[in-house]
Amino acid sequence: MAEGDRRRWDERYTARGAPPVSAVDPPDLLARHAKEFPAAGRALDLACGQGAGAVWLARRGLDVRGFDVSAVAIDQAREVARLAGVAERCHFEVYDLDDGLPPGPPVDVILCHKFRDRRLDGAIIDRLAPGGLLAIAALSEVGATPGPFRAAPGELPAAFAPLERIAGGEGDGHAWLLARRAR
Repeated sequence: MAEGDRRRWDERYTARGAPPVSAVDPPDLLARHAKEFPAAGRALDLACGQGAGAVWLARRGLDVRGFDVSAVAIDQAREVARLAGVAERCHFEVYDLDDGLPPGPPVDVILCHKFRDRRLDGAIIDRLAPGGLLAIAALSEVGATPGPFRAAPGELPAAFAPLERIAGGEGDGHAWLLARRAR
């Protein structure tokens, strides 16, 4: 990622400030489909931002590694996890996903919320353990103007076709998919 983009994200997170734990809500995708998520195992939160998704997964009992390009967001995520009492389950790192997925073992959950990089699709599928769950949400061209960071109509189900679809949808400028790797 260009240094200018990294600075822009740092500035955005600095302006927002770390959210209080009471205001950290999991992404809708998680809350609506909570029964599909395991209560133990390992998870990755890609482009984790301030850590709301990672904290939600850790509260369920998963050990979570969160990655974001913004050092400011990572510092805020660490503080939110500490205040939520799940710092021992959350490990956050500054990492540029333009370099691919960070190395590591297969995981039981991959969360990718409001981030889309088509170059990672194969690596995401490969990183899921048998029975592992993918929860991905991105900006979409459906109901919005096309753009370089927006998923085309039907893109998420097509990109992750090797996985078993649980739920998904697109509209109003958003696309999402919940899918599981076969056991």
